[in-house]
Amino acid sequence: MARLRLAVIGVGHLGKEHARILAGLPEVELIGVADVDATRAKTVAGRCGTRAFYSYWPLLNLVDAAVIAAPTVHHHVIAADFLRRGIPLLVEKPLAATLENAEQLVEIAKRQSTILQVGHIERFNSAFEELQRRPVQPKFVDVERLGPFTGRSLDIGVVFDLMIHDLDLLLALVQAPVQRVDAVGAALFGGHEDVVNARLTFANGCVANVTASRASSRPVRRMCIWAPEGYAKINFAERRLTLVQPTAEYRQQGLKVYRPGVADTCSTGHLESLELDCNGGDQLTRELQHFVQCVQTGTRPRISGEDGRNAIALATQILQVVQAHQWEGHAAGPIGPTQLPSPLGRLFDPGQVVQAA
Repeated sequence: MARLRLAVIGVGHLGKEHARILAGLPEVELIGVADVDATRAKTVAGRCGTRAFYSYWPLLNLVDAAVIAAPTVHHHVIAADFLRRGIPLLVEKPLAATLENAEQLVEIAKRQSTILQVGHIERFNSAFEELQRRPVQPKFVDVERLGPFTGRSLDIGVVFDLMIHDLDLLLALVQAPVQRVDAVGAALFGGHEDVVNARLTFANGCVANVTASRASSRPVRRMCIWAPEGYAKINFAERRLTLVQPTAEYRQQGLKVYRPGVADTCSTGHLESLELDCNGGDQLTRELQHFVQCVQTGTRPRISGEDGRNAIALATQILQVVQAHQWEGHAAGPIGPTQLPSPLGRLFDPGQVVQAA
């Protein structure tokens, strides 16, 4: 089989990693990388042994498929040009900056019968994959995705930047539409929200509490799931899955098995736990290998354009609620993430010792 001719459009923080990995795949020929920053394009092209382009236009006639890793605001225009020519794409998350633009890309891909995969990389996290292989009916989910401020992705807020990962995961796990959204968020560094908490109620009764922040002193990427089958916790950073379930005896007899006076009988004697190290390799490499395989075989990707659009639709709902939040309970007061109430004073004096939270 001939090598697949591929290009990467946008080789910034993440795009350069796409290029590095693709250049090392034996079934791929990295035709070139494109970036409006000429120095960056040359640097990445040199490292990957390929050509540098300063516009994506020449690549439209040179490739079999492409990866779009440009800033989100440019996804729609660039992706539409490739899709109209029937060129399969992997578009980094989020698929587009607006729901309308995401819908248009899905429609173009459908009309051209071409592959559109969205880079929701946590679907390839081996701990999440392991959870999906098990019989779990999520009924309450608590998710945190926190990180320090990096200065990247300032064209979007934390909902489209970080939370959208977990919205996609929730939609894949729960398999039911969202009926109610409650949310609140605040902008700390600029014009977009940087901290958001959302409470989602699904049509099947599942409730999810989702928090995303790019103003945290330490990174956290975890999901906790309570289900009739038991409890599951995913540490996405470490690719670890913790499972807890009642013993067969407890399922049959309930509290009858509890022995008064015996310390921790319920927590230690009647619950089984399993710790799984699911280090199945780098998920970005596996995501790209999956994309290449889908292009070669014509297979529908694990995260389709429709999946990417659905995550954006839910993110848009959350943002609408965040933007309408009345901080003082009435419309005359501050509203939305950028109009916070005036502070009453300082939490601590400048001379006090500051310790990381």
